[in-house]
Amino acid sequence: MKTLGPLCQGGSGSSRTAWATPWTGARPARVRIISMCAGQGRDILGVLADHPRAGDVDARLVETDPRNAGLAREASSPFAGVEVLEADAGCTDAYAGAVPAGIVLACGVFGNISDADIHVTVAALPSLCAPGALVIWTRHRRPPDLTPRVRDWFRSAGFTEETFESPAGTFMAVGSHRLTGKVLPFQAGQYLFRFRGRAAAPAT
Repeated sequence: MKTLGPLCQGGSGSSRTAWATPWTGARPARVRIISMCAGQGRDILGVLADHPRAGDVDARLVETDPRNAGLAREASSPFAGVEVLEADAGCTDAYAGAVPAGIVLACGVFGNISDADIHVTVAALPSLCAPGALVIWTRHRRPPDLTPRVRDWFRSAGFTEETFESPAGTFMAVGSHRLTGKVLPFQAGQYLFRFRGRAAAPAT
């Protein structure tokens, strides 16, 4: 059984074993996954390489960097259900046709966007999720530690916390929250966040 521990090694590529736990041994059904800011896809592809249910996955990996997207696309070629989309992960258009998802990865995102954008993103996650979906997210705990507020935002958005880990001697944390509240309608064209240093997204 996979655990959350490796997720705290840092960076968006560190959650490659975390999300496998919720559906290992689950009922035979396809598993729909979306990964925001997927980088080279290691969070998902590193698990699928030796997972017994790899053939049950329909995943969309969203990455704006052409080089990373290209590497992810090359690495995903053995998996028919994995799609790599070179697009802005901060806009909901990137997820059209791939939602509602049973697992959402927001790893390596919350440490690179503003506090306000984190709040907006968390509030919008129920529109990307299926009932009972699991969201896995990472964030550093450097002062001022924002993770208590992030956890509150998840609760306010209708999620129930399942795990929160921040091993001693590290500055990274990982949380997993399950949607137990209402699923919201998907809204295309909604801007959730932009990475610091990038041009501002169009107003909506």
